[in-house]
Order: sequence, then structure tokens, then C-alpha cells
Amino acid sequence: MTSLFVDRRDVHMQFDAGALIFRENGERVGCVPLAPITRVFLRGNVTLEASLLGKLGENGVGVVILTGRLGKPSLMLARPHNDACRRVAQTRFSLNAELCLLFAQQIIHTKLQRQCEWFEQLRAHHLHARYELTHAMHLLQEHQKKLDNATQLSSLRGIEGSAASAYFAGLRAVVPDSLQFKGRNRRPPRDPFNALLSLTYTLANAEAAMALHAAGFDPYIGFYHQISFGRESLACDLLETVRPLADRFCLQLVNKQILTKVHFSQTSSGCLLGKAGRARYYSAYEEYSEPLRRAIQHSVDELAQTIAALTPASHPGGNNEHDDTATGEQYP
Repeated sequence: MTSLFVDRRDVHMQFDAGALIFRENGERVGCVPLAPITRVFLRGNVTLEASLLGKLGENGVGVVILTGRLGKPSLMLARPHNDACRRVAQTRFSLNAELCLLFAQQIIHTKLQRQCEWFEQLRAHHLHARYELTHAMHLLQEHQKKLDNATQLSSLRGIEGSAASAYFAGLRAVVPDSLQFKGRNRRPPRDPFNALLSLTYTLANAEAAMALHAAGFDPYIGFYHQISFGRESLACDLLETVRPLADRFCLQLVNKQILTKVHFSQTSSGCLLGKAGRARYYSAYEEYSEPLRRAIQHSVDELAQTIAALTPASHPGGNNEHDDTATGEQYP
């Protein structure tokens, strides 16, 4: 899978002979084959033709448009999976409180397990932070034991929130002091590492929404994150399981000094990653984010299996004809 990031002003995109063509002031400045592309991220003053959008949708390529200084995403999803039975079963699932609780317990268990496994690896390389990491791991494990005792989503959220405090206290110990990371904050992020976390979660959430849509699910109907106007609740559900992988990626960026404090600026809108930093970020995202994408797709596949177990058998024949059983007429 390949992502295309376009983050520059006054670029016009066209489709020609199986490739994306880029023009500035009428002059051709670049060309990218369409075949390997699975998603396109657009930021800045970029224009493109409706025929190109249609070709992207036809090829299953989702488009993420990042607007404003904070890069808030708008999604243009590709053609969905053809089986509407999945969406019907998903809706029924979302209305069953017991099933939602079981699903939520599992995704939070996966999240805490991945956090513990990552901290165990960090302990071997960050000797100065062994105490903080070990303490955080013990707290996370204690919270894991409480998950099965939660009888409602609200109590599960309380456990998750307490676990998050312990987790970020451990993570704080390994983030470079120059980034002034004191713990998780957002809307707006107030330091460089939180800005990285927010950007990465935004992209990961978009990846989850596109993967769910392609698999025939409605990203807005969730189980742990209940329906909320304008929120892709099911994508938020899956995001919980991959947050530790997103955090690992962010820590790699700063530990390898791909991004440093100079790539960020403090504004009234919070701490923002500048254009030069975004170019470095997008390049690194494409290189290092494959484990995150695989984890998202694995979660989608597991969800499809769960939903399939709750879905009645498809109608005989499995074709796409509309069958009017009352009259015996068929319509093409």
C-alpha cells in the first residue's frame, strides 16, 4: 500500500494514461502512477478535476483533505463493499448493550497489552527511565485485571481513563526533555510531542475510517464509542487498539531527530508542525507506518468475522439482481 501526500500551494492534479499529473502555472511538474496508490492526503491550495476523483473512487483510493492550521480532516471515501448485510448487522450489534460491552473490553485489553509490551521493550533501551516504565507497566496490568469487572461502558471508560494517566506518566519519562512533554493534552496540543500525537491519531483515524468503509462498515456506528453527531465512532473504536503503535512512531521521530523542536511553532492555535516539518513527517509516515496499517486492517478483518457470525446467510444465488418475490419479476 502506498500513500500520496500533496502539501503545496497552487498545484493542479489531473489523470492521464494511468498516472496522476501535477501542474503548476500550467506547466507539468510531476507524475505519479496511480496503480500502487491506496490513499491520497491533500493539504494546501490543491485543485483537481471531478474525473480524477471518480477515477480514485473507482480504484478504491480514499482521499483525506486536511484543512486549516490544525489540519482537520474531511474524507472522500471510495466505493464501499457491496454487502449491505454487514451494515445491517453492525447496526443491530450497536444496539445490543451486552455485545458492545464485550467488544469494548476486548479492544481496551488489546490496547493495554500493547502498551505493556512496548514499555517492556523501552525498558531495555532507556535505563534512566526503568523505574517510571516499570511502575507504569504494573499500573497498566492492574487496570487490565479490572476490565472484566466492568458492567457498563461508563465504568469501562473510567478504568481506561485511569490507565491512560499511568501510561502517559511512563511515556513522559522517555520523551526528550527539550519537547516539554508533561502528559497528554489536545484541542489544541500545547507542546511538540502532543502535536505529533494529535496529527498521527488524526491520520490513523482516517485510515481506520477508510478501511472500515472499504470493508462494508459504517465508520460512524460504533460500539465502545457510541453514536455521536459528526464522529466516526467505529473508527475511534479501532483507533484505541493502534494508539500504542502510533505513539511508537512518534517517539521514533523525535529519538532519531527526524523532527526536533525547531520544526514546531507556538501560536494562539496551539503548537503546530511547520511546513518543513510536515514534509519530514509525511516521508517518515509512509516509511514507518506500515505496522500501524496492518494492525488496522487486522482489526477490520476480525470485526468482519465477528459480524459474519451474527449475520443471516445471504440470499440464494448471491447475485446483484433485485428480486421481487411477490410478483416474480426481476429488474436489472
